[in-house]
Amino acid sequence: MTANQTRAADETAIRNVLKGVYEAWNASDADAFVAEYTEDASAILPGSYRKSREEIRESMKAGFSTFLKGSTTTDKVLNIRFLNDDAAVVVSETGILFPGETEVPGDRLVIASWVLVRQDGKWLLAAYQNSPVVMNQG
Repeated sequence: MTANQTRAADETAIRNVLKGVYEAWNASDADAFVAEYTEDASAILPGSYRKSREEIRESMKAGFSTFLKGSTTTDKVLNIRFLNDDAAVVVSETGILFPGETEVPGDRLVIASWVLVRQDGKWLLAAYQNSPVVMNQG
C-alpha cells in the first residue's frame, strides 16, 4: 500500500470510529458509545471533565435516561490532521437534536476536537472536548 493509500485508509477508519459513536448516541447506548474509547480517555465539555472511559459511560448512561432521552446528533468533520502515524486530531461541528427537531438551533452547535490514537492496529478515542459555536455578530 502506498503512503497515500495508507493515509486514506486511516482517515476512513477514523471517520468510522466517529460514526460509531454517533450511531450509539442515536440508539441511546452508553456501552456502545464508549466501545472505541481508550480506558484512560478524557472528555471535557462546558462545566465538566470526565477522566476515564467508565466515567464517560456513566455520564452518558445518566444523560440518555434523562435530559438526553430521545436525542440524536449531527456531525460534520471539518478537518483530520495526523500528528504522526499513530495519532490524529479531528475537528468537527456537531449538535444535539431533540425529538421533533430537524435542525440544530444555533445555540446548541459546538465545535469539537477529538484525539485518536492507534493501539494494536485499531484507532481509538483518547480525548474529546467541545465548545459552543459563537455566532458571528456581524
